[in-house]
Amino acid sequence: MEKLNVKKKEGVAKVLGTLLGIGGAMILTLYKGFEINIWTTRVNLLHGRHMSHLPQNSHSHNLLLGSLLAFASCLSYSSWLILQAKMMKIYPCQYSSTALMCVMGAIQGVAISICVERDWKQWKLGWNIRLITVTFAGIVGSGAMVTVMAWCVRMRGPLYVSVFSPLMLLIVAIAGSLFLDEKLHLGSVVGAMLIVCGLYMVLWGKSKEMNKCLQLTPSESIGQLELKDIAVTTPNPLNETHIQDINANKSIIN
Repeated sequence: MEKLNVKKKEGVAKVLGTLLGIGGAMILTLYKGFEINIWTTRVNLLHGRHMSHLPQNSHSHNLLLGSLLAFASCLSYSSWLILQAKMMKIYPCQYSSTALMCVMGAIQGVAISICVERDWKQWKLGWNIRLITVTFAGIVGSGAMVTVMAWCVRMRGPLYVSVFSPLMLLIVAIAGSLFLDEKLHLGSVVGAMLIVCGLYMVLWGKSKEMNKCLQLTPSESIGQLELKDIAVTTPNPLNETHIQDINANKSIIN
């Protein structure tokens, strides 16, 4: 669906921008470096309750399974974007398609949750943070976000939507330092710079390609000008009839 065109600067910008975005995301995630104190808000919404209910060695389990599931998630997300682009050409109604996806996802989620969670007390939602979390995830995460993404895929293509994914890591890092008292490191700053540069390069290359597609060739522009001239100079029967009626009225008056 995307033309690389590595011989042109916009194609090179898209490829290099994608590689820079992926590299920046990897650096931001895997490399820390020395600590950088850019700002200090002293705000911690968790109040020291960082995963205190989990065992200390829980992070060392199922690393291979977690990596495979993360790769499967990226693969399914990419496939979903491509399928959305194909589907929107036939069924360009992002609201009803999002509703259908949410209903099917809810049915699958309930079926899996019943098999995994047998304690019915965990299914109760009170007036607490759990209710807010579920409501926000349903309305914003599943409803509004999928609708906007489907609309963007229909207007600009799947590459335009997927290129913003690494930017989410940058936003999470900034929000964590502001609201969870997390420290920024050298890897965070370097990765953020690479992500922003890669995003700009991909968007620049994509915009150049779209502008070239919208531009007309000289033969097409000349043809349109000739059609406009013909349309202007073609006599209108209604105008001739109106002129004849005016001349007849003048002769009667005389």
